[in-house]
Amino acid sequence: MSRSPTLRIAMVAAVVLALDQITKRLVLKFLSLGEERVIIDGFFKLVHWANTGAAWSLFMGNNRLLAIVALVALLALFLSRHYFDAHTLFGQVSLGLIFGGIMGNLIDRLVEHHVTDFLYFYLPRRGGAELGFPAFNIADSAICIGVGLIFILSWKNEKTNAKSVQPST
Repeated sequence: MSRSPTLRIAMVAAVVLALDQITKRLVLKFLSLGEERVIIDGFFKLVHWANTGAAWSLFMGNNRLLAIVALVALLALFLSRHYFDAHTLFGQVSLGLIFGGIMGNLIDRLVEHHVTDFLYFYLPRRGGAELGFPAFNIADSAICIGVGLIFILSWKNEKTNAKSVQPST
């Protein structure tokens, strides 16, 4: 069965969006805001943290502005998707991950007025403090993976184009 590139992108985005929203609803149902549950002591916790900023809590307190940025990013990515190898399956998956992730966090910003982060990896330090990676969610993971795949695809294409343009001797 043949599917258009845009339909494949939309299907991946829909799966990411569904997984993101289901996991966030579970967090909202089972963890109070600020609550933490140790899953692997000294390594991983499920947390319920509210983030009104962007990645790593940058631009904290700018939820409305970040929602507008997300909408503009979605539109810009959709209109320029052909520049990101949207004709290949690899490119379609990459864009679907990014679209689904942006939409997942955008829904949070519009409905909850913050993004719900719940995955927290950390290491204990002397004195009881923790050295942790910022908490994140499924949408954040999808965006990062999608962007990483786009970089790999661009690098691969750059190497291929460099080989085909080599001067003859």
